[in-house]
Amino acid sequence: MQLIPAIDLRHGEVVRLVQGDDGRRRSYGLDARDVLRQYIEAGAERVHVVDLDAAFGEAPQRPLVAELATSDVRIEFGGGLHNLEAVDWALQAGCERVVLGSMVARDHEAFRRIVEAFPGRVVPALEVADGKLRIAGWTEAAQASLAEVTERLRGLACPAVLVTDVERDGMLEGPNLELVQQVANLTGMPALLSGGVRSLDDLRAASRVPEIAGAIVGKALYEGLFTVAEGLAACRGSEA
Repeated sequence: MQLIPAIDLRHGEVVRLVQGDDGRRRSYGLDARDVLRQYIEAGAERVHVVDLDAAFGEAPQRPLVAELATSDVRIEFGGGLHNLEAVDWALQAGCERVVLGSMVARDHEAFRRIVEAFPGRVVPALEVADGKLRIAGWTEAAQASLAEVTERLRGLACPAVLVTDVERDGMLEGPNLELVQQVANLTGMPALLSGGVRSLDDLRAASRVPEIAGAIVGKALYEGLFTVAEGLAACRGSEA
């Protein structure tokens, strides 16, 4: 299992939200370039970057994202990618792959066309609260059910499916491994775990679930609960 450190951007700052709520945002006073450099130096092979400005319908932070994308690490990027042009921009800027959320539930045909245009480079993101899908920066309930959306994803050329338990995101209460495993099985895709990771034991437990290919971790790293090097070792089943 791969450790994927996260960088969430809001107004140019590195931040973390609680349960996707922008009103409960914490800024860490860190420069995203410095954070990315530290991740690379610690041995991270892929970093998850989210443009929260774009996700909330504000002007995207394209210059900063493009700068991060030129770094010597694979960038998995999401936030406000609502059409083919935006996805094409991100991939042309140097991002290894993109993460699409709301479109997966709102407009499957548009999502499918983008996957077909960029096979192996588009990750669907399913954000779940109390068993129901959330969209629009987690602010709205999707009309389609989790079962309906996962069925539509089967057979698409996606490298993984990102699964977030919204109720655990930013809470440091432990991940919902059962949900992630369920979605992986329903879609037939390897899963990326997001939300709730608080300890090395959480990572070790996730690494024992065959369906989980990676764990996205943000707040636990910023809060100093463990280091990237320790997290990488835990994901490998060894000690740092």
